[in-house]
Amino acid sequence: MARWATFPANAEPPKDVVRLAGQVEEDGGAALAIYQEPVGKAWQIFTLLPMEKVEPTPYQRDLSKTHADRLREVIRKLDRFVDPIVAVRSGAARYWTPNGNHRRAALEKLKAKYVPAILIPEPEVAFQILALNTEKAHNLKEKSLEVIRMYRGLMAEDGAGAEERYAFQFEQPHFITLGLLYEKTPRFSGSVFAPVLRRVEGFLKTGLAKAYPERERRAAQVEEADKLLTGVVARLKKRGITHPYVKNFVLARCNPLTRARKTVPTFDQALERLTASLEKFDPAAVRMEDVTRAAVFGGD
Repeated sequence: MARWATFPANAEPPKDVVRLAGQVEEDGGAALAIYQEPVGKAWQIFTLLPMEKVEPTPYQRDLSKTHADRLREVIRKLDRFVDPIVAVRSGAARYWTPNGNHRRAALEKLKAKYVPAILIPEPEVAFQILALNTEKAHNLKEKSLEVIRMYRGLMAEDGAGAEERYAFQFEQPHFITLGLLYEKTPRFSGSVFAPVLRRVEGFLKTGLAKAYPERERRAAQVEEADKLLTGVVARLKKRGITHPYVKNFVLARCNPLTRARKTVPTFDQALERLTASLEKFDPAAVRMEDVTRAAVFGGD
């Protein structure tokens, strides 16, 4: 009798996949089935993995305790776990989950010894799965931090690989720059700068190792612009103009792309113009009703 089920029954799984199934059992888990998934016919393994040997990839967003607690309560009420995580093997007897860390954490809190998992034989697919992770919607900060961590992970494995080669994994180039800024300043106003960066950023054709210093340079330029913006906001506050939308208002007034319809400036050109506008900005010309009206219409 076969140690595990195979589907299609008349198909012969690749030897490396069979070997991986054997490693799962050596690691204290159980390989329940080897099968071809229905879209690309890639071979995968349905498993029960030892809880203590499964952890999140080091690249993804931080765990949300609120979301994990909510999942735990749902699982407890249902009294069963019905949504397997996705995993890849990483090193000796260790497994990473690029999609399912909140479910893993919830199950761990419930003292489960094993976690049901779809095991992907190709570790590199983990980066692609991160880009498709829909377990909990990302906000801008979470996504940017995930992307910059992923960037460094890929750079360690493929430093010569062009940044644009990993466009699918990174999704948007401005996430890379913003990730560096959020790491340095967790409360950075990324949503204020994102509309500008989204239009002037592009994936670089150079290798990740060479592109990384360029990303750091760009982040420094944005950081300088943010310092000027913070100074303008402080001067407005002294005049009694305080509003949650005030940063957005000032940046909208200084946005060098407002009239750029056909020809969009380069990143450097845009940041130079933005910085110059912020330096010249006159807080005395702003009225509270201007900010309030702009906030109502979502822009200026």
